Amino acid sequence: MAAPSHALAPQAVNKFRPPRFGLGGSRLGEPDGDTAATATIDAAYQAGIRFFDTSPSYGESEARLGTALSRRPRGEFLVSTKVVGDDPEVSVRGSMQRLGLGVDLVLVPEATASAYPVLEGLRRQGVIKAIGAASTDWQVLDHLVRDHELDCVLLAGQFSLLDQSARPLLDRCLARGVSVIVSGVLSPEVLHNDSVQTRRISAVCERYGVSLPQAALAFPSRHTAVTSVLISAASPAEIRADAALVRQPVPATLWRDPELLRLLS
Repeated sequence: MAAPSHALAPQAVNKFRPPRFGLGGSRLGEPDGDTAATATIDAAYQAGIRFFDTSPSYGESEARLGTALSRRPRGEFLVSTKVVGDDPEVSVRGSMQRLGLGVDLVLVPEATASAYPVLEGLRRQGVIKAIGAASTDWQVLDHLVRDHELDCVLLAGQFSLLDQSARPLLDRCLARGVSVIVSGVLSPEVLHNDSVQTRRISAVCERYGVSLPQAALAFPSRHTAVTSVLISAASPAEIRADAALVRQPVPATLWRDPELLRLLS
């Protein structure tokens, strides 16, 4: 695994740094899931998670997140949501109303350049703290980082134990002081260990007393640009198990293992 390229130096300092791990809210909005969602959010908070990501497109996720977090000191946690529809300000105000909370970070989930001047205005007014972009395509985010003054990006996939194709984006973000949030690291392949590649990686990890999911959660932060990893969960047991993996240290020697480096290259 190659070290981050520094060809884009000088490096800027991240102005906005979300917490190291967060709870992704995509599975908190399922029908008739109020009790399970609230319990999951409470379990995440009790496990030390202070970053919560949601979207108007996640069903009842925003409302449930707001209800669960309303009992917590507002200064202790960060909330992010997404822009939907043609009017970014209407979308943000609607999210704030459903949450019953202020929104810290607003992400544009598609390459809609027209949204950014509006969001920049809300940032200047102090309505929101940060703006960014979200995509499953690192090249889309790379163009946006180049062309706009973003605080962060949310990349779903493309930087994990199994796929490091987004490294050029991360290098650019590092140079420009843009924080990177990564999601999707606990893919079905990782959780079920059902491919030749995952079984080989798992065998190396086990020699160091590390499980494959534990390594998958730790891997993205090996790149300096990655400030946060989102974990999706739909039950208290699931988020507690993931949080326990996060707390377990991964030996630095694992990442230097020659066989692992070959498998990740």
